[in-house]
Amino acid sequence: MRRFAWNENETADESTIDVTPMLDVVFILLIFFLVTASFVREAGIEVERPQATTAESQDNAAILIAIDSSDGIWIDRRKVAADSVTGMVARLHSENPRGSVVIQADADASTRALVAVMDATRRAGVSDIALATEQ
Repeated sequence: MRRFAWNENETADESTIDVTPMLDVVFILLIFFLVTASFVREAGIEVERPQATTAESQDNAAILIAIDSSDGIWIDRRKVAADSVTGMVARLHSENPRGSVVIQADADASTRALVAVMDATRRAGVSDIALATEQ
């Protein structure tokens, strides 16, 4: 049966589409992809890592620290001072307590800089420290 409009302001057939369930599904998918996405962190510079024949893969690296050939320390694409490494590592480790620290030291970096970064990392409360090498 068809409805007729008696005055000009009424419409004959009003059909609406409820988009609320579609928006719910879209938001659920968005949340799913955000939760399951793995974000790759980079130290910020490319270093020439030393060779190692007994290297093992590190799966849950949460914090990457790079030491360049001039002993500059890089965390999250920013050059940091040696005395601020402990605070930055502690902050990043609080975001992901189960992650480890991977130090990417250049082959020409001094041992003094590497040991200083390792000590600062241990002072921040992280005991799972790895050194990145070329396989």
